[in-house]
Amino acid sequence: MALVKSLARRRASRYRRAHLGRLEARQIRVDGRTMHARVSLDAVPGDRIPVILVHGLGMSSRYMIPLAKHLAPHFEVYAPDLPGFGLSEMPRRTLTVRELADALAAFMTAIGVKRAAFVGNSLGCEVLVELALVHPQLVDRLVLQGPTPDPEARNLVRQVIGFLAIAPFERWSLAWVALSDYARAGIGRYILTLRSMVDNRIGEKALRVEQPTLVVWGTRDYIVPHAFVVSLASSLPRGRFAVIPGAAHGINYSHPEAFTAVLLPFLLAAGEMSSARSRTPAVSAS
Repeated sequence: MALVKSLARRRASRYRRAHLGRLEARQIRVDGRTMHARVSLDAVPGDRIPVILVHGLGMSSRYMIPLAKHLAPHFEVYAPDLPGFGLSEMPRRTLTVRELADALAAFMTAIGVKRAAFVGNSLGCEVLVELALVHPQLVDRLVLQGPTPDPEARNLVRQVIGFLAIAPFERWSLAWVALSDYARAGIGRYILTLRSMVDNRIGEKALRVEQPTLVVWGTRDYIVPHAFVVSLASSLPRGRFAVIPGAAHGINYSHPEAFTAVLLPFLLAAGEMSSARSRTPAVSAS
């Protein structure tokens, strides 16, 4: 019986790998600065809106690879390294949340995408809320996974404690990705970006986000309290909420298959998709 189960697991694993999309690394010039991005290569239906993935604090597009591979068979996917992180060029000074949103808008212009759906994790959620308010014409819909910070934990020490608490519930390989990405960005840039993040009032700004927005939370995400994400989702004019049991903060890395199962109905929702090609020439899980 054990041998049969082992063979079944191997067969299922091979099937999943065969149905993952392909990605390519690219260097893109954006307003005189180089931004690194991972871009999907698979052909998808032409009427589907592109999806852009935005990483969390100190991380890079490497952190989004598992989710990007699961989404790539269905959408044109882009996962950029925000300026100052990953393999993107390092600005002389650390950018604020607003400036990171402006950089993301410029990235879209550079790649020829005029409107997209977005999936953000942690800090990426704050950047996307800012983008939706400052550049609303670019945003078709948003997914905020593990949005931070909780207003009751708006200080550096509480955020660091939360990161340590979730570590046992993430994939172990994430530790290497995180440590190498943090080292590349540098502790100074990490701390200054964290300060901008905790000073950013995402809960207040969310009240003005008009685009359809899905908030996703893992039951082991000890950085983001359940009460906060429920309140955030209910405050969004067109908000929805989904829970992924057993997942922590890095759902995009550690639980990409379960995350994709939640995302697809929202991203493909009939009657809410843009009717035109977006290029220039309540959901729940249990």
